[in-house]
Amino acid sequence: MALERSKLKVRWLVLVLACAMMIGNYYCYDNPAALINQLQTLMGNNNFARDYNLLYTVYSIPNMALPFFGGYFVDKLGAPSCLIIFGSLILCGQTLFAFGSSITSWPVMWAGRVLFGLGGENLTVAQSALLAQWFRGKELAFAFGVNLSISRLGSVINNFISPMLASASTTASALWFGVFVCCGSLLTAIFIFPIDKRAASLIKNSAGKGGDDLEASLLDNDGNEVLAAERPRAHSDGNMRAVSTERLSSAALSMSGLKDAEDDMAEEEINLSDALKFDTMFWLLSLSCLVVYGCVLPFNNVAGGILLERNYFLDPPDTCTIASYTNCTSGSLVPEDKPNPVSPNTCPGANHAPVLPTSIVGYTCSSDPSLSCDSSVYNFPDLKPTDIDCNDDFWNLGCTKDYCDSQTDASKTASQIMSIPYFMSAAISPFLGFAVDRIGFRALIASMAPVILVGVHLTLAYSDGSPVPPLIGQGLAYSLFAAVLWPSVPFTVEPKSVGTAYGLITAIQNSGLAAFPLIISALYDASDNKYIPNVELFFTGCAIAGVAVGILLNIMDARNGGKLNSKDGKGYEKLGDIDAPPTPMLMT
Repeated sequence: MALERSKLKVRWLVLVLACAMMIGNYYCYDNPAALINQLQTLMGNNNFARDYNLLYTVYSIPNMALPFFGGYFVDKLGAPSCLIIFGSLILCGQTLFAFGSSITSWPVMWAGRVLFGLGGENLTVAQSALLAQWFRGKELAFAFGVNLSISRLGSVINNFISPMLASASTTASALWFGVFVCCGSLLTAIFIFPIDKRAASLIKNSAGKGGDDLEASLLDNDGNEVLAAERPRAHSDGNMRAVSTERLSSAALSMSGLKDAEDDMAEEEINLSDALKFDTMFWLLSLSCLVVYGCVLPFNNVAGGILLERNYFLDPPDTCTIASYTNCTSGSLVPEDKPNPVSPNTCPGANHAPVLPTSIVGYTCSSDPSLSCDSSVYNFPDLKPTDIDCNDDFWNLGCTKDYCDSQTDASKTASQIMSIPYFMSAAISPFLGFAVDRIGFRALIASMAPVILVGVHLTLAYSDGSPVPPLIGQGLAYSLFAAVLWPSVPFTVEPKSVGTAYGLITAIQNSGLAAFPLIISALYDASDNKYIPNVELFFTGCAIAGVAVGILLNIMDARNGGKLNSKDGKGYEKLGDIDAPPTPMLMT
């Protein structure tokens, strides 16, 4: 019985390290979303929406092509080596991004996000290949389920920690903490390298004499043999393709018990020209991916701003006034004998921004030497909220302390609430794949998820109630859609083209993730720097398009034997005698 990595007890340590490695990737990817208000204060309001959304656009642009090549590098260099290379790119990208914030340079921050994207997408490619080598069969599904949950927790942790760090120190400090997290992720990748190298040496030695004795000492107690048919294959012809953590995990969880395609089919060379032969079902799935993810991931990019505007930092009503509109309102620069209180019984408290003076002219910090002010004199004859820099002691401690304190508390609350969809994804995604595998209805669920999203974004656009219920709906729809979309891809193409199909649909998805943030920033600017309702209506339009595509998908599926909605692969004519589609190997 040949020794394999999947039989070594140390595989569980590899799983722990591989999961920990991804936390830095997900934590730092969503850094801008968790700090959107703080970044606006730091970078200024001039073209902020455009410049901010470019942080996500420049991340996605190179990844419109990378999914076709990431697997090739992993195959050539080996997964452990690539983990270190790509982890280093992530670290360098986050370092450059944090440095850009320290010197308040958008171009440097954009360059950092490009570098981060080159490493982040490819890191998941290498990690998926590693897990596929160390786990087999149902253990593979379990491994990807655990990985998906922990990865998503990286985003949740970021939403809680980053605003707190920015409040306690500075926005740049919060981003530099992300560098520290990336260092930890890189260290785990470095730890994996010798473990994998030692395992390769043991496997090589076990092929000779004494292999059985060596194997017996390393196998789990049950010593169960793993079927050779369950072994993922990687070829040096570059046939491996990249799929995301979410894509691969959903596919692995939904198809963990399915057999691989026959060796001769898996060995066939995959060419991009295969895409010209893909039928309507595949293109409908791709379009569905484009529009549904268009109202999920780009929404999270600006969710903090939406929640502040809608729920947690509302403009004060006109009836709310202060005694003097030319003096500071709160802080050490307000004389004790000349307070500037708000008018009683006319100003709401929680969730509203305090009233600001309309002009501040000739103010200095000389009356309070403990303040570290950025300017010697403050002259704002027409003061606007965007003029207030709460990182400057003059505003934060001296002149508008009540405003800055309220803004900080609101930002923390918004960041925590916007974690709900990712938290739900982390909690329920490992189970959804198994459920879909048992009940089928993939195309039906793919059309029902955007129906939920229509309700979610209409509610956020036109109601003023708690954002918790719609965000729960967002998390449910997001998890359901991911659970059925990615496992459905192999049902729409020939087995030899599964890798190309995943690469193409990933490229299509990233094209939307590159374009949609720019559309959102244009809508925001055209709406007098407001997200509601126009940006939310854009998300609603994407969801409605997802419903329409879902209806067409169900019609086409019914005409093709119901292969997507069947739980047992009924109508899977393209595979002939093969029991089910091969599980994709990689992620981006």
